[in-house]
Amino acid sequence: MCLPLPNFQDVTVNFDFSDDQRRLQDEVRKMLAATSTSAEVRKVLAGRTAYSEPVWRKLIDMGAAAAAIPETYGGAGLGYLELCLVAEEAGRHLAAVPLSSSFYLAAEALLKGGSEAQKQRWLPRIASGELIATAALGAGETYLATPALRFDGSTLNGKAAAVPDGIAAGLAILSAGEDLVLVDLDSSGVDRRALASLDPTRPHAELNFRDTPAERLQGGRQGADIVARVLNGAAVLLAFEQVGGAARILDISRDYSLERKAFGRQIGSFQALKHKMADIYTRNELARVHAYYGAWALAADAPALPLAAAAARVAATTAFKHAAEEGIEIHGGIGFTWEMDCHLYLRRSRHLGQLIGSEHAWRDRLAHELIEEAA
Repeated sequence: MCLPLPNFQDVTVNFDFSDDQRRLQDEVRKMLAATSTSAEVRKVLAGRTAYSEPVWRKLIDMGAAAAAIPETYGGAGLGYLELCLVAEEAGRHLAAVPLSSSFYLAAEALLKGGSEAQKQRWLPRIASGELIATAALGAGETYLATPALRFDGSTLNGKAAAVPDGIAAGLAILSAGEDLVLVDLDSSGVDRRALASLDPTRPHAELNFRDTPAERLQGGRQGADIVARVLNGAAVLLAFEQVGGAARILDISRDYSLERKAFGRQIGSFQALKHKMADIYTRNELARVHAYYGAWALAADAPALPLAAAAARVAATTAFKHAAEEGIEIHGGIGFTWEMDCHLYLRRSRHLGQLIGSEHAWRDRLAHELIEEAA
């Protein structure tokens, strides 16, 4: 699939990353290669822990997770470009940590829509890892008839379904009608229930509220504007996770095809497998192009962000899903076994593809943005 790039006329931008940014990426990659191992990921997969605490602590201590949070609020103050590279490595190494819920969603919702008091209270705790935060902004599709949360200005009632990292989180930002509300999940009236999912390494929970104390996000912007901005940013960051995961699948598939022999030859020498890997590579690079453009639009807060985010989301979702499926095929019969890591990437590709709305929903957004641009 080939997605059209935006019109670059009268636009001069550099889509590559600086040497300092690449050094940060290298350090994060080395750390995750040593800590986010298959055995560590499988601990979370088996339900022995809600997330990988050693990996999470390393990301926090390096300042990598809080790269986009300003120093004023306890973050590293680096920027979105650096966080994009951190996201790529998290995807490459299947990091089983609440990075997307805490930093792509909740922290961004606070930055874009919180009052100064709310930012000062919560962001330093998120940046330091003292608190895991999450957000459910009404972006996902569901076939369940779930009534909307009810917020009366001081208390929250109702159910929030499929909240990412809802078991481990201490703070949630939720969509309740036209309001976005902050909820301290250690407050009274909160009931949590873990949900079964295809990818337990990024778990979800159902949250039920009964007269739970809550407060409105008070940053002066309309809730719909905040949600749109946060989801566009999350789409770009998740695209980097997807690109990282797809690139890793290509690496391990290539390595396996050079080791495995059939009929006296390396299986990588067979034309059918060469074609499969070439197709994975082509899709991956197309997704990377869109992700890079999305990173620029996010960092520059450019008017093109909605279009760039939708294009990155669609291209990266398609690439990761295709790579995960073809990676299993390239590994042959052994690719379907529990001992191989192929299924971990397939699970993650499905999870990321639905986290902030499906590929189909984002295709609709992309079409809308292209029509608007043409008009």
